[in-house]
Amino acid sequence: MDTYLLEDLTLTYDDQTSKLQFTSAVLVIVTEASYRLWYIEIDGMTQIELLQAFLEREDIRVDLSGVTAGGLRFEGIGYLHPNVAHHAAAIRGDDELTGFLSQ
Repeated sequence: MDTYLLEDLTLTYDDQTSKLQFTSAVLVIVTEASYRLWYIEIDGMTQIELLQAFLEREDIRVDLSGVTAGGLRFEGIGYLHPNVAHHAAAIRGDDELTGFLSQ
């Protein structure tokens, strides 16, 4: 399991783009024998309206792009699971992170 602190994270959904504001975010990559999965944990989000909107949505799929603290850029598709009470969210990855996992 590898973890990367994130410096920047932007989501696109329903033709809207939102640059997330957070106190910390971590990309976690889990590699097993024949597969690789990833997810992002976000804490300290100030965009409560966005979290609330995703809590009420059926379609939680997002396109995302981000930059790690080390400067690695990536893009992918995931599913945003909000935690409104804790001003947090998790994004569960779907398939590869373009530009990152291929490096």
